[in-house]
Order: sequence, then structure tokens, then C-alpha cells
Amino acid sequence: MARTRAPKASRFKSARPAQGLPERDALLEYVRRHPDAARAEIAQAFGLKGADRRALREMLRELEESGALVRRGGRRVSEAGALPPVGVADVVERDADGELWVRLTQGEDTPNARLVPDRNEPAAGAPGLGDRLLVRFERSESGDLEARLIKRLGQSAHRVLGVVRKSNREVRVEPVDRRSKQSLVLTDPGARDLRDGDLVLAQVGAAERRFGPHRGKVLEVVGREDEPRAASLIAIHTHGIPMGFTPAAEAEAEAAQPPTLADREDLRDVPFVTIDPADARDHDDAVYAAPDDDAKNPGGWTVWVAIADVAAYVRPGSALDEEAREKGNSVYFPDRVEPMLPERLSNGLCSLREGENRACLAVRMVFGADGRKRSHRFVRGLMRSAAKLAYEQAQAAVDGTPDDQTRPLLEPILKPLYAAYAVMKQGRDARSPLAIDSPERKIVIGEDGKVASITPRASLEAHRLIEEMMIQANVAAAETLEGKQTPLIYRIHDTPSPEKIQSLVEFLATLGVPWSKGEAPRTDRFNRLLADTREGPHREIINEVVLRSQMQAVYSADNIGHFGLNLGRYAHFTSPIRRYADLIVHRALIRALGLGDDGLTDREIARLKDTAESITAAERRAMAAERDATDRYVAAFLSDRVGAEFEGRITGVTRFGLFVRLAETGADGLVPVSRLGSEYFVHDEAAHALVGERTGQRWPLGMTVQVRLAEATPITGGLLFDMLSDPAPPDPRGVRPRPGMRRRGPPPRPDSRRGGPPRRR
Repeated sequence: MARTRAPKASRFKSARPAQGLPERDALLEYVRRHPDAARAEIAQAFGLKGADRRALREMLRELEESGALVRRGGRRVSEAGALPPVGVADVVERDADGELWVRLTQGEDTPNARLVPDRNEPAAGAPGLGDRLLVRFERSESGDLEARLIKRLGQSAHRVLGVVRKSNREVRVEPVDRRSKQSLVLTDPGARDLRDGDLVLAQVGAAERRFGPHRGKVLEVVGREDEPRAASLIAIHTHGIPMGFTPAAEAEAEAAQPPTLADREDLRDVPFVTIDPADARDHDDAVYAAPDDDAKNPGGWTVWVAIADVAAYVRPGSALDEEAREKGNSVYFPDRVEPMLPERLSNGLCSLREGENRACLAVRMVFGADGRKRSHRFVRGLMRSAAKLAYEQAQAAVDGTPDDQTRPLLEPILKPLYAAYAVMKQGRDARSPLAIDSPERKIVIGEDGKVASITPRASLEAHRLIEEMMIQANVAAAETLEGKQTPLIYRIHDTPSPEKIQSLVEFLATLGVPWSKGEAPRTDRFNRLLADTREGPHREIINEVVLRSQMQAVYSADNIGHFGLNLGRYAHFTSPIRRYADLIVHRALIRALGLGDDGLTDREIARLKDTAESITAAERRAMAAERDATDRYVAAFLSDRVGAEFEGRITGVTRFGLFVRLAETGADGLVPVSRLGSEYFVHDEAAHALVGERTGQRWPLGMTVQVRLAEATPITGGLLFDMLSDPAPPDPRGVRPRPGMRRRGPPPRPDSRRGGPPRRR
């Protein structure tokens, strides 16, 4: 795939004029001074071109294989053992001078670093012992390791969220994190006043004995385990999701006034419509399409996308802005939303309500008959939505069953939208973005706050229509800002790493599915693989493995393109109510196009890199919290069906057991290796299978199985299954466990011997 890189100045100065490849020591010294350096940046620093660049790639690969360098994020390398440029760290020590020291959360062998405030944001928060932070690791002028604070995150290992369990002898806190086995004994005098089942946040103290439980002190009672909303409450506190707003931010939101036409283009005659989920409360995008009346563009279409003008209400440096930056995004749970903006804005003045005047930032795009975008222009306008529609409602109308609301909209609005999308789809198909099928399920909460049902989310043409129009608006925003040479935050998605592709190739080989060794990863190649296997027995698992082979998309001030969408430049523009990245892009457009005095400031430009890293971390935090809450709701829903049998599919193979996803609900649970039969199993990582050491029988990734629900624990979200199916027969090619495979199973009995009777863990 041809990848387009935005023109930008490198953060690296040329180390020397082109003189051929650097010596090994010189290259290592450069990477040591510039951790997380990209191959292209290293080549530029040493003035390498052509064949020398290819030789550099080989040199870096050899250094990786020797263990001198490690790869990060696909194309970037660092010295082995070096700290990442940005990481999550815990505050672990306060020295005699009162200074705080931090350590990477997953780096027991990494050195402590002195915590220093952010240069651009000295008031980022006053952390204390036990806090978890997002930091940038740097060397001071004297060579000391420093961790520069970017933002505070959730609780660290020094704090535990758990449930109170009382007995006659003691009061304990049992952690809600299913991965934690360590309970606390509460020793503070007020512990006896707690109730059994209270959800509490506790400080971890020292252990009473070497192998005994740790002591703890209650910091806060956050709720009850039997409350209907306990699942989302636990996720919020566990992951440190910011809740609510300060009085200053609320006051700014309440003081906001409805928009006027001043300095805006009047778009109220354009019959925009919003198309959203049926239960959506905030509406930040509206669309309209009509045939292009330009005789030079026969068969072409004009498409309008109007987005709520959040920048008009959330000004740089305001209380609203600082809190929105800290939150990063809205967080969506089955029973509630933790919004990025107060309701006065998110569900009020910034929501494109039907029949009400709303400020917007809109883009008018022109597409040719081949689906390619020919031109676009942005305007700051005043609009009025003609209708608020649900996806299902719009789709039903176009499919021939309109209701009273959509019937008068069908000919003038809905059919033109679908006709424009049909043309845009040609351009999308030619671009061939990654077409991974990721079925989703919706958790429906009843009036009693409990899960009423779990149903598959429909995938409609209406969804794809809105998605493609939003993508094209996002592309237009990125193109405009690059053309104006205005800094912005991109949404980037790197090419899959060689390691991930190698793992994919090895797995496909176990299924007899070809992928040429050394074949470059391209979206059209992935799509061909998915299409060729769509009707076969391995469709779902190949889809899953292809998904796992992809890198994670992130926000960045530097552009490398978006692999999954097969786009050279991409930015988030269409959801400023719920994503801070979009608000930054709005401000950048206002600055670049001279659309007002509330555009991106010099101060914001100076900290774009930190902002991108901060909101990426916030996005990860939100995803983890949403996933945890969903797991707990699903476990609660299934808790009265313990003993029931279900069909599922193996979606994960580990040395300690199998993860199985139920077909009925999409719930994921574990079958421990001890419940798989009475023999030793080895973990064949290349084949993604557990293989019987004696029989060669297999539990491969993707296998359809029958399981019995043995345990459902709502407070942790954990599900345990018993396996009812028989394993798959041995590999027909005669492949048996190989040396180096991880061996799992019970310890031998005194009378057992290799090749003897079956054994059970």
C-alpha cells in the first residue's frame, strides 16, 4: 500500500552528512540518546538513502536478534532494558527532601525515577504515594533519570477496591479484581461499623506475617455490591475514571448561551438529519446529500457533514477545557455514561437537536461518480436539524417500511443520502480498507437496573453510510490542516509488526491456509484472506487472528497514516462532544481558516505531543473500564444459570487453560487446564493449541465446543466452565508436542510414569 507521510520537520538533527552506514557502537549510542527512534528517523539522522537505508534495516534487525535493541510499536527501536519514552508508573517512595519517586507498573527491574512537574502544565495535579501516573521519562542535564508528569490515572497497587466480608474474628476486604488473590485485614477502629457487602477503597499496609494477609485501612465507602449499578461503579473506581465536574466547569456550562448567526454561515435551510442509536442522548453529527449540479461532474454528489461547534463553548484554558482534557473522552457503560462535558452542553447546546438552532462546523464535500472526493470546504455555520432518526428507522424507511416520521423524508432526504453513499462506496471499495467482521452485542438494562437481555447489534447499511461520511469528513479535516501547515493531532494506525505477521503465518500454516513468506502486509491482502475463508469452517477464528495481528490505533502529533483505513492522513473531527482529540482538530481548523478568535493557541501547539499521549492513555483506560463493567454485568446475568450447558468457541489458548466465548451471549470464560481431561497438555504457541502429550489430541483455537457453566462471580466478572466436548483428533500430519513447548498438567503421582495411565491435574 502506498503510504503518504505528512511533511514535517524531524525532531532529530542530522548526525552527519551521508557517509554510509554508521558503526555498530555509533548506532547503539544514537538509539541510547534517542529512545523509541523510528527507522526513518535514524536513516535521516545519518543521512542514509537508497541501498544504505535497506542495509540499515538489516543492521537493526541483527541488533534486535542479538538482544542489543528491542522493537516498540512496530517500527521504533530502543536500547534493551531502556525505559519507554512514555509509560504508566506508580509513586513508590518519598525521600527525605519530600520528593516523590516512581517506578514503571510492569517494571520490577527498572530503576526508580524522580517525579518532576510537566513543563507546560505545572498544575497537572499533586500526586501522592500510591498514585498511578502517566509520565514521560527523560534524562536531566546532569544525567539523572526523571519522570515528567503528564497526568494522574487510576489507583495503584497500593490501593485496593474490594468487598467487605465480616466474621466474628475479623473484617476483611476481598478484591474485586479477579487477578488479585490478596485480601486485606482491616485494622482501623471503624472497621466494625462497616456492613458485609460494602464496596470500599482501602489502603494497603504491611503484612502481619510473612505469608499472612496484608493489613489495610478503609479510605472510602463507594457503594454496595448488591446495587444494580455496582458493575459500572466498580469499573469507574478501579480504573480511575474521573466522575462529575468541578463547580467552576459547571458554572461555565450553565452560563453558555444559545448560538446566533453572528459571523456564521446560515445553513438552516439545509435539511440536515441526525442518524444515531435509538437510545442516543447526544447528537454531534448531521448529514445531507444532493446531486452535484456542476455539469463538469456528471453523476457526482455533494455531501454535507455538520458537527456540533463545541469549540464555541469550550475555550482554551477554561475550567471546562482543562477537565475535558483530563477526561479525554466520554465513557459508556450499559447503565450510565460518564460524559466528557456537562449535560448542559453534551445533551443541550452542543447536541444537534431536531428543530433547534445549533452552532456547527460543517464541511461540504464533492464526490465524482467514481466515489473519489474532488473537493471540500469548511464553514462555521448555524444549522437546524430537520429530523432525529434512529439507524433502524432510517433503514426501514429505505427498505420499504417507512413510519409516519420518515415517510415525508424518504424522497427528499433519505434516498439521496443512500444514493450518495452508493457512489462513495465505490471509492471505499477501491481503497480497500481492512474488512474485519467484529460482531458486537448490546446489554439491555431493565427498569430494576439489572440485565434484561443481551442481544446482537444489527449491522445495517445505515451504519455504514454514516461511518463512511464521517471518515471522509475526518480525511477532509486532516487534508485542510496539512495544506495550511497547521499542527494537529492525527489518528494513526501502524502497519502490523513483523513479529505479528510471522505469528499469523505460522498459525495459518496449521490450517493449510497459504500466506507467502515475506509477503508484505496490505489491507487488500488481508481482505482477500478473509474473503477466501468466509465460507469455510475456520471463518470466525481467522477473522479473530487477523484482528489480533493488527496494531492499536493511537493519537499522535506526527503522521504515519492509518493502515486499517488505508489512508495517508486521518484525524478525528466528527465527535467533539465525546472526544477531546476532535475538539483540538476543530480549534486547529478555526485557526487555520480564520474562522474566529477561539482557535488553537500557541500554548496548545507546544503541548500537542503530551496531549496526544494523554488522550491515548485515557482512551485505553475507558476501553478497559467499559470491558470490565460489561464482564460483570454478563456474569450477573448468567449467575442464575450455573449448571446450564452452552455452545461456544475457543477464542484463546494459554498454558493455563482455554478461553471460550458463548454463542448465545458473547460472554467469555475460562476452562482451566485441569478440567480438560486426564493427561498432560503442552501449549503449542505456533499452532495456538493445547496438545495432549500422550495422545496428541488437541484443543485448537477456533474449535466449537460444548461447555457447562460451573461458576459465575458478578463482583469480579469471572466465568468458569467445565468442558463437555471431546478434544480434536491428533494433527493429521503426525505433528506431536515438540521440545520447547510449555508442558501443563498435574504433578506426577508417586506411581505414575511417562506413557502410563491418564493423569488429572
